[in-house]
Amino acid sequence: MTVTDPLAPLLDLADVAPALAAARAAVDATQRHRALRKQGGPLAAEAGLRAAVASAALEGHAFDPEEVRAGTVTDPVVQGALRVAGAVGSLTELWERAPRQVLAKLHVLAARGVVPDDALGRPTAGPAVAARLDGLAALVAGGTTVPPLLLAAVVHGELLTLKPFAGPVGVVARAAARLTLVGRGLDPRGIIAVEAGHLARQPEYVGAAGAFATGTPDGLRSWLRHCAAAVGEGAAETARLADSLV
Repeated sequence: MTVTDPLAPLLDLADVAPALAAARAAVDATQRHRALRKQGGPLAAEAGLRAAVASAALEGHAFDPEEVRAGTVTDPVVQGALRVAGAVGSLTELWERAPRQVLAKLHVLAARGVVPDDALGRPTAGPAVAARLDGLAALVAGGTTVPPLLLAAVVHGELLTLKPFAGPVGVVARAAARLTLVGRGLDPRGIIAVEAGHLARQPEYVGAAGAFATGTPDGLRSWLRHCAAAVGEGAAETARLADSLV
């Protein structure tokens, strides 16, 4: 019996495959930057900081990055986003083996101080959403062979749509997408601050996420093209940072 990849048809949507290829080329070019030879660690750390600040801003908690860097921002959503960014490296391997466990951990990190302690890591949705989460987890655990960026976009969009946790679920969704990009090898060093790309295109991000939730071909296409553009923006941001380190 032939098993059909459930995400493969998305590659046939108009302009999606070229958009994914362009994003991949942008990331690959950044990965070859000569600054990575000696500055890979600092670049990854800076990407994590920028990702956290951008992710919090997308939740409506915008702060100056320099204030966050200085440690003067105590906003709980920002602090949660920083904890999430710092945990990506340690959760990458577990992500494909136990996606539901990782999502719960991400929520604990992101929502501490925002929701009651007894809600941390606990899905709030009913059986229908739980079933979709199980389907998403199956995809992450090896149920698809589509390009990493396509899977990351689906993970991101589904979590934004389902809202399976209370509080800053967007921080969880964006972190899950980042884990997918790192774990699937598009951004193995974790140097691309894709969240900054989403923030740079915030109105488009919000609109495309809403379009994804409709489940229509045009809605899915809009979201996938946005995610590809955001990765390109994130790669360009990292390249500019790398230029400053040479």
